[in-house]
Amino acid sequence: GVVDLARHAEAAGFESLWTVEHVIYPDGYESTYPYDPSGKMMAAPSTPIPDPLIWLSFVAAATERLRLGTGILILPQRNPIVLAKEVATLDDLSGGRVELGIGVGWLKEEFEALGVPFARRGARTDEYVAAMRALWDADNAELHGEFVDFAKASVNPKPARGRVPIHVGGHS
Repeated sequence: GVVDLARHAEAAGFESLWTVEHVIYPDGYESTYPYDPSGKMMAAPSTPIPDPLIWLSFVAAATERLRLGTGILILPQRNPIVLAKEVATLDDLSGGRVELGIGVGWLKEEFEALGVPFARRGARTDEYVAAMRALWDADNAELHGEFVDFAKASVNPKPARGRVPIHVGGHS
């Protein structure tokens, strides 16, 4: 139904479509969901939560004007170099329509299942943003940080308008 949804939204004059992300939904998680007084997500574990970039690729292919947003993509769970390539490719192919909404994540059990440290996820996120921007800004990019280390690296295609807008979401 994503293609029908996107086409109808565009025809009705909507400016954008946004999607969310969770790689897994751990049964019996103990982390507190910050957006509901119950402390739990309002979805069942069987709720389909598609990969946001693949979902937005379908939207991009079926539309011409809709902005394509992640609200949010959990940045510290992803490899920033691979993500820079994926996001730049989607932005280039869509004519510069991507809005990258990012967050640090709240679901510790999801981080654990992915083998990504939950601690220092804010610092990791900041450095990942710097890595993506360096790769989008120029070829032969370089960044030597605590979490990312590369030199003379190029990611192409570049975003259609140079950089993809990044929006930071969160509760605190």
